[in-house]
Amino acid sequence: MVEVAVIDRGHGISEEGRAQLFTPFYTTKAEGMGMGLNICRSIIEFHNGRLVVDANPEGGTIFTFTLPTESAIERSARSA
Repeated sequence: MVEVAVIDRGHGISEEGRAQLFTPFYTTKAEGMGMGLNICRSIIEFHNGRLVVDANPEGGTIFTFTLPTESAIERSARSA
């Protein structure tokens, strides 16, 4: 797997907000549609990956996604 983390040290997201972030049409922006993170998660999961959000212990938020490498996909296909 390949893992990518995007970390910020802003004001963070409440626990309640994190629970809803991937819900379609949930937004905190006046002009937002609330589909961006839901679409991102769908694309990543379609490719057998995972997208998660956590609080940053130093303040802010950590978004992490993982995707399988090509060799992992090939091994999985051979064993199926």
